[in-house]
Amino acid sequence: MFKKHLFLLIFCSCTIIVHAQDMPEYATDRISASLKNRADAVIRNMETTLDMRAPDNMVLNVKKAVTIFNKSGDDRAALSLYYNKSTSIKSIKGLILNSFGQPTGKFSQSNFRDESAVNDFSMFEDARIKHYVPNVIAYPYTIIYEYEIRYKQNLIIPDWYANPYPDVAVEKSTYAFISKPDDQVRIKEYNFKGVPAVVKSDKYITRTWEVTNLNAFRMEPFAPDPNKYLTYIKIAAEQFNYYGYKGNYKNWDELGKWVFDALIKDRQALSPQTVQEIKTLVKGISNDKEKARKIYEYVQKKTRYISIQVGIGGFQPFPATDVQTLSYGDCKALVNYTQSLLKVVDIPSLYCVVYAGDLKKSVDTEFASMDQGNHIILCIPLKNDTTWLECTSQDSPFGYLGSFTDDRTVLACTAEGGKLLKTPSLATASNLLKRKAELKIENTGDVSGQLTTDFSGSQYDNNQRLINEPYAEQLKLLKEEYDIDNIDFADFKLVQKKNEHPVTSESMQLSIQKYAPKTNNLVYLIPNAFNKTRSIPEVRNRTLPVYINRGYTDEDEIVYQLPDGYSITARPPDQEIKSAFGTYSMHISMEGKKLTYKRKMVLNNGTYPADKYEDLTQFFSTISGLDNSKVIFKTN
Repeated sequence: MFKKHLFLLIFCSCTIIVHAQDMPEYATDRISASLKNRADAVIRNMETTLDMRAPDNMVLNVKKAVTIFNKSGDDRAALSLYYNKSTSIKSIKGLILNSFGQPTGKFSQSNFRDESAVNDFSMFEDARIKHYVPNVIAYPYTIIYEYEIRYKQNLIIPDWYANPYPDVAVEKSTYAFISKPDDQVRIKEYNFKGVPAVVKSDKYITRTWEVTNLNAFRMEPFAPDPNKYLTYIKIAAEQFNYYGYKGNYKNWDELGKWVFDALIKDRQALSPQTVQEIKTLVKGISNDKEKARKIYEYVQKKTRYISIQVGIGGFQPFPATDVQTLSYGDCKALVNYTQSLLKVVDIPSLYCVVYAGDLKKSVDTEFASMDQGNHIILCIPLKNDTTWLECTSQDSPFGYLGSFTDDRTVLACTAEGGKLLKTPSLATASNLLKRKAELKIENTGDVSGQLTTDFSGSQYDNNQRLINEPYAEQLKLLKEEYDIDNIDFADFKLVQKKNEHPVTSESMQLSIQKYAPKTNNLVYLIPNAFNKTRSIPEVRNRTLPVYINRGYTDEDEIVYQLPDGYSITARPPDQEIKSAFGTYSMHISMEGKKLTYKRKMVLNNGTYPADKYEDLTQFFSTISGLDNSKVIFKTN
């Protein structure tokens, strides 16, 4: 995984001192009623100052006082500070106050727990973390922090967020950025109302942003990326120093070129033996795409993914020769290695920085900065057939990115400069689940039969966690996927067709005890056994737009073989629902002793006004009711 810089966490989890004396200005009763509304905590005052003294010397000072109202707000009293070889914590001190603003305790750096910040998937990482959680049981209380951090670089200037938390209000928060008059910096304000105060002298320019009386906001279902509505500031210095690497950039073109020239191009050499091996591998193949496929499959078989985050290695890949020797690497190293192998057979490719995750998130096309990606992928611009590769996966089909990196703007780093590209979008119609079942109902109410399902598009990875598991574990995990009481499976098979439009095919025998229970001479059956839509919570006075991140299409057909003497006495009518959010249809038919249930649901991706959320809840609620509707049979 591309190195995630943790400055935002420093701001967010942290942070006006502090002497052991009464501080009545922080008495809880001084907080306005409007700020207390829906808030678990209130930031009383936060002063953030970033002094860019030199490209290799930035000093961050944070002073923060936050009042905690209840146990749900305790996380906002915790402080986590990350450091490494280029980041040092110079001082930390703090004070705890009761509801009257009277001191009840104090702490310093010695009270912090210090531990490695290595995550579960990292093999090497040089970051460490200091962490403090106050032990306070009487609410409300106020905690005051003051700390200083020094950065030996200015390639990454921490973003400032007025308030990144839900359920937290802000009385006052300021951000001061200090630089020299001849320092060239680019600044972008997101969702900030007003203008910064600017003070100039012969030695410094100080820009100060201020936010006051910011009410707490709620997390709302189907909300957009928080950066669409939070208030924050991004700053980038044109002249920078990072781990001794110097450079300058004003836009994506110049940044992409620096990444290629400084971090990539000298790390793509391969041994003569490897060069010959790759040439032999593709011998007799004339088509460039088929050559690329062969090389990609070679990389998948030879290497495995391990996260490595050390020094400049947080941005710079290991040399291709190291990956060849060790047979492992992180996303940067594996992309660089694959790119090097492709170069052997004269196939050009592009090293691309992307913000990966289930939530689609693009780089800001209007503001270049080094901190907008967390992953690397590879683009092969074949003639009339651009192909994208996820080089960290040993299972992904050639040319398939999946929902982790699809449909977003990325930075391609080349010798000619940076280029902004768009990854392919997985369309609603192609994000398809297609299921068919042939089931038999016994007089006992037991149901058994054959079930087959094809998953494609973004749903191709639905069963990814089952792929490499032992058979017994697969059956166990299936019971979580098909959450039905008394269900059992046999003859389970999972096959992945890794062609241009990959499909995961699932097949199994199943049985469900007492699925169609009988009362007197009536039998009750929910024909939709496997794909029920849940209702979504109602939200009064919604403030955020409605955002559906990814659309999909589900098609289900289940045929039930009925025992002798069954006749329908009640059934739901056929349904056709059309909405701005999608469509739904349900059809039930009876022919002889066979009942056929057909269902199709399409959910469209998109952004809708906040007041349309009520329509979305109704859409889901109606479908949930229909998905759980019953057919009632009468028996002789």
